[in-house]
Amino acid sequence: MILTLSRPSRTATLLALVFTLMTVASCGYNTIPTLEEAAKARWADVQNNYQRRADLIPNLVATVEGYAKQEKDVLTSVVEARAKATQVRVDASQLTDPEKLRQFQEAQNQLSGALGRLIAISENYPDLKSNQNFLALQSQLEGTENRIAVARRDYIEAVRAYNTEIRTFPSLMWASIRGSKPMAEFSATDDAQRPPQVKFGK
Repeated sequence: MILTLSRPSRTATLLALVFTLMTVASCGYNTIPTLEEAAKARWADVQNNYQRRADLIPNLVATVEGYAKQEKDVLTSVVEARAKATQVRVDASQLTDPEKLRQFQEAQNQLSGALGRLIAISENYPDLKSNQNFLALQSQLEGTENRIAVARRDYIEAVRAYNTEIRTFPSLMWASIRGSKPMAEFSATDDAQRPPQVKFGK
């Protein structure tokens, strides 16, 4: 028995089929670039906050130097770590390169360690600990470390959403057509993810 459809039924079936195909085909088409741009924006936030920290360091070093000139090795290590950290840049086009992100993280972790040593020496200098400029810089540094932690968390979440989208059906079809690659994830160690302890003999 041959089933034949009336002309209105064929038209309705054809329209339903076209609608279904368009719906499936469009899944991910706009989502992938939207999530990609969101992840890039989050990375820009990470970089901005690290730059803010780098901008605070010269004033902090100068303030400590006024009270603790004999701590030349520590002061020099902070200046050198800052220089290295500001030279290692990862722009949005390099976010799919895990090695570039690892180098960036390593430079920032070295700077965090040097800053931690700088802050620790303040315990030996009561006048430095009570200096208003130093206290203001300490407060700004603490706030910046918190902003860095939030920015990294937001970047990790944005990358997770993007990477998940390009690996799941039907978006993975569009991802392969567009040549979309997974973005590198922030994989800092537990110690590196904690901001340096900034305590001044409270």
